[in-house]
Amino acid sequence: MRRQVQVVFQDPYGSLSPRMTVGEIVSEGLRLHQPHWTPDETEQRVRAALAEVGLVGEGFADVLNRYPHAFSGGQRQRIALARALVVEPALLVLDEPTSALDVTVQKQILELLKTLQKKRGMAYLLITHDVDVLRAMAHQVMVLKSGQVVEQGLAEQVLSDPHHPYTRSLVQAFPETI
Repeated sequence: MRRQVQVVFQDPYGSLSPRMTVGEIVSEGLRLHQPHWTPDETEQRVRAALAEVGLVGEGFADVLNRYPHAFSGGQRQRIALARALVVEPALLVLDEPTSALDVTVQKQILELLKTLQKKRGMAYLLITHDVDVLRAMAHQVMVLKSGQVVEQGLAEQVLSDPHHPYTRSLVQAFPETI
């Protein structure tokens, strides 16, 4: 199941081991799920995953040998995405994937996530308190309050005409900005 479902956590710095290089971090899942692969096959897949999330080109020549602290918050979130994507999951659980990022980087990550979803045809389970992120990403929405489902349905419907008072208060607290 671990190969089919991967998680990208809220805090990319906290979820990336400071003692491991980016190459080690991203290849960790492959070493577990594809132990028969040669080091060259593994490195090729790791480089492809990093390229897919935009960590290639000028300034990223030695990306595999660098440590997470050497990257910005948005770049660390891209490393976390590459780590999850490298095993080609069917479902990606995104726990507040943009909450620690500034608005410009947040938009870039959301666009990257949309592109990856279309390209790979995978599903996302997005956990967020940010209604703007829901507007940008969600197809279906389930609103929870104190662990109970209070409203669910198509994102456009729930966000444009919320029925539950809690959902209304959430939507009103986030005027459209993204």
